[in-house]
Amino acid sequence: MHWSEIRNIYPDQWLVIEALEAHTNVDAERLLDRLAVVETCHDGYSAMQRYRQLHQEYPQREFYFVHTSREELNIRERYWLGIRRPYAVVAER
Repeated sequence: MHWSEIRNIYPDQWLVIEALEAHTNVDAERLLDRLAVVETCHDGYSAMQRYRQLHQEYPQREFYFVHTSREELNIRERYWLGIRRPYAVVAER
């Protein structure tokens, strides 16, 4: 489905969606070409919690939590530099 179709079917709702087909343009904007609705949620908090669960269970899949009041999905990619660790390594001079 496309975002406009999802907005018509699920008006004014929080959703967890999955990008089945997507690409990134030169402005680091993620464009979702084909979507699937994974779950409807009663509020933003439960949508975020469900998104976290799904992301932990299926890290290779591309999930988002969104509200259908948004006309456009403006998703920006952020590039992480370095390695994330539970502790910091401090270099001494």
